[in-house]
Parts: sequence; C-alpha cells; structure tokens
Amino acid sequence: MSKILVVAEHLNGKLNSSTARAVSAAAAVKGDSIDVLVLADSVDAIAAEAAKIDGVGKVLTIARAENAHPLAAVLAPQVAKAAAGYSHVFFPSTTFGKDVAPRVAALLGVSQVSDVMSVEGAHSFKRPIYAGNAIVTVEANPAHAVVATIRTASWPAAGSRGDSAAVEALAVDAALPAHTRFVELQQGKSDRPDLQGAGKVVSGGRGVGSKENFEVIYKLADKIGAAVGASRAAVDAGYVPNELQVGQTGKIIAPELYMAFGISGAIQHLTGIKDAGTIVAINKDGEAPIFEIADIGLVGDLFKLIPEIEQALG
Repeated sequence: MSKILVVAEHLNGKLNSSTARAVSAAAAVKGDSIDVLVLADSVDAIAAEAAKIDGVGKVLTIARAENAHPLAAVLAPQVAKAAAGYSHVFFPSTTFGKDVAPRVAALLGVSQVSDVMSVEGAHSFKRPIYAGNAIVTVEANPAHAVVATIRTASWPAAGSRGDSAAVEALAVDAALPAHTRFVELQQGKSDRPDLQGAGKVVSGGRGVGSKENFEVIYKLADKIGAAVGASRAAVDAGYVPNELQVGQTGKIIAPELYMAFGISGAIQHLTGIKDAGTIVAINKDGEAPIFEIADIGLVGDLFKLIPEIEQALG
C-alpha cells in the first residue's frame, strides 16, 4: 500500500507552485492516497490553497510558533514524525526541498532520491546525473520509506479542484533543536514574474557586457511580461544578483519560451533549461554551444537585434 506525503513549500502565507508539481509526481506513483503537510505558525490560508490541489486526499497541518520560518533543522524532526505510516515523502527540488529533505532522510535512516524526473514504478525513478548529460534509473528499497525531491521543471502543476480536501491538525511529539535560529531573510523584490515558475524568461550572459547594459534585458522582459534570468558568468561578473542565476548551480526552469542573449551555453547552463519549450538564442559567436539546442538562433549583435525585436513586437 502506497501512501504519499508531499511537504508543502510556502512563503509569506502563500503556497508555492512547486507543491502542485510535487503532487503531480506523487500521482504518477499511483498510490492509495496523497496527503499534503503544511508546517507554519499560521496554517489556515496555506492549507486552504493546498486543499484545492487536484488529487490531494487530505491536508495535514502543524501550527507552531517555531515554524514561522522554514528552518530545516526545526522542520525536519516534525516531518520525520509526521511521515510515520507513509511509504513516500516527497519534497519539491527547490532550495527549500534540498535543505529539508536530506535531514528527513537521515532521521528516517534512508537514502534520498534526488531530482526525480519520472516515475517508472512505486520504487523506481529516473533522475539526471553528470550535470544532466545522462539519465539514470534508480531503485529504492521497498522495505523503507522513499524520501525524494521532485525536479519541478519536469512536472506540470496539478490542477485545481472544485471542492476542497479535508484539513486536519496534526500533533507531533518532536524535540526541536535550540541551536538554530532565524536571523533575517534577504530577497530581491520585483514586479516581474517569479523566475522558477514563469512561462516566459529572458536571460542575459557575459556577452551583455555590464550591469548597466543589462537594462536592455530588463526592458525586453517587461515588454513581453517575462521573468529575467542570467548565466553564472553574468552573476559572477556582478551584472545581476545571484537569485537570477539559471543552471545546474542556480534555478532549474521549464518556461514555454526561453530567450538567451549573449549566453554561450555551458553545459551547466543548458542543464537548467533542459525542459524549456521554445529556446531562442542570440550570440555573436556562431559556434556557441547554445545554438546546438536552440529552436531559433540568430548570429549577431544583441544590442542591434533586441531593439529590432522590440520594434517588431510593436
């Protein structure tokens, strides 16, 4: 019997779309039930959102003041206790999931399965290795719970339902550590779509040349309602903040449209856009690796071509 527990990711009282993507992966297991676990200081609004996800049988909540901020050391003992009786515990493969899941796996005494791209069976999964250059099928021990992170770019978000799943408060007896405390959260503020879940993304690389020149990327993104991304080279050069980095060591994304300007296409970057729909690349180097995977490629000066694109858009 397969019972799957999906640990919800949320911020500022709102559910992250990565949770619905993890539910899609849970549905592929074809288990008996899918429950969502919400841990927060105030759970009602988040639980109500989770209860609307199609396929969810029940939403479990743990409301504690200590859960006001997603500290892995604090959340993991509670998740491990709540996981009793479940055959699978799924997390989105985001910063949140990658932080909490390993601790939960350790507490449960199991090996974690990371970046699940597809479900081949209840205990068989495909995941990328070697920076996405190869896909491996892994078999988890059916005698133990499966703790896995779900590669959100590989899964569509589960839809919404007309009714709501039941919401149940859960009391767990878990000793919480006192050595970890929340100090401050620093995050960029933008009116643009969130990079992780955006349908359109405009990215710039080292070829943009400077922080000031990156304004052409922002301008085009705003014109078409897209999120802004960047290569690691652009981030390392100080053109944009780290949270805009796309790639193996940044964000793994799957927009319907991905536009890459001045990005050569190192394998680490291509790993981050593997599941993108249409990829458009502009680079002055006709031999740039990005052209090998681009659906549409233009060899030329991005500072001449971007204004032409904007003019064509009207």
